[in-house]
Amino acid sequence: MRAFELTRPTGPELPIVVDSPHSGRHYPGDFDAGLPLWQLRQGEDAFVEQLWAGAPAAGASLLAANFPRVYIDPNRSLEDIDEALLDAPWPGPVTESTKTRLGIGLVWRQMAEGLPIYERRLSVAEVEQRIARCYQPYHQALNAALDEAHQRFGKRWHLNVHSMPDDSYAQLGLPEQQLADFVLGDLDGSSADATTMLVLEGALRAQGYSVARNDPFKGVEIIRRSGQPARHCHAVQIEIKRSLYMDVQTHQPNAGFVRAKTAIDALLAALARHAQA
Repeated sequence: MRAFELTRPTGPELPIVVDSPHSGRHYPGDFDAGLPLWQLRQGEDAFVEQLWAGAPAAGASLLAANFPRVYIDPNRSLEDIDEALLDAPWPGPVTESTKTRLGIGLVWRQMAEGLPIYERRLSVAEVEQRIARCYQPYHQALNAALDEAHQRFGKRWHLNVHSMPDDSYAQLGLPEQQLADFVLGDLDGSSADATTMLVLEGALRAQGYSVARNDPFKGVEIIRRSGQPARHCHAVQIEIKRSLYMDVQTHQPNAGFVRAKTAIDALLAALARHAQA
């Protein structure tokens, strides 16, 4: 299994990189999970790479993980180790995060519903192999695409794309409220400039969707690394509500898929115009 698929621009190349780290659905044979596949798939940002398939025609590179996030999560720090999952001490640095405490650190210990994924503890060697086979190749490809865009154009835009369950507030342990159709995360204004956010937000609102910023998702490890507005490196995490485009029971695209993809294509076109301005 290749760790990722990278599709280069088919239209005139622009300094835009889109990455989908959580849509992978090729489950490795050494996973040895104690849950059935249908439950493990609840962790996927299913079909997100298909929603963003228009990125190359808009001049952007599109990177998508093939491995599932429940196997190893590329949107986490390598120090986000859940030692409760291991049968021996981790040999490197460990920094506990909120995600670790929820059981969804670098390697997930449980699903969002609290269901344990494994019936045993993992060895250090297993986790190291997942890092070497999946995590590191994905980040090497992403960093290469981002560096190339910045070196060539002196600026870049990075969209880190996801989907979110309709009960996201409950899963995060937050007070329940209405979830927006799309959530744009810029780490509270630190990973992208205001103009970029206005372009993205305006394109989605023009398509009739509600948009929130940094609520309840601000962005995590990937945009924290890549977003440096002072260097003209803008990074935004984009979440779409799953029920807008898929049936979460059958795990198949629903009647809203085409409309959602049309809106995302409009967003890409708006960002392309902005990048060329």
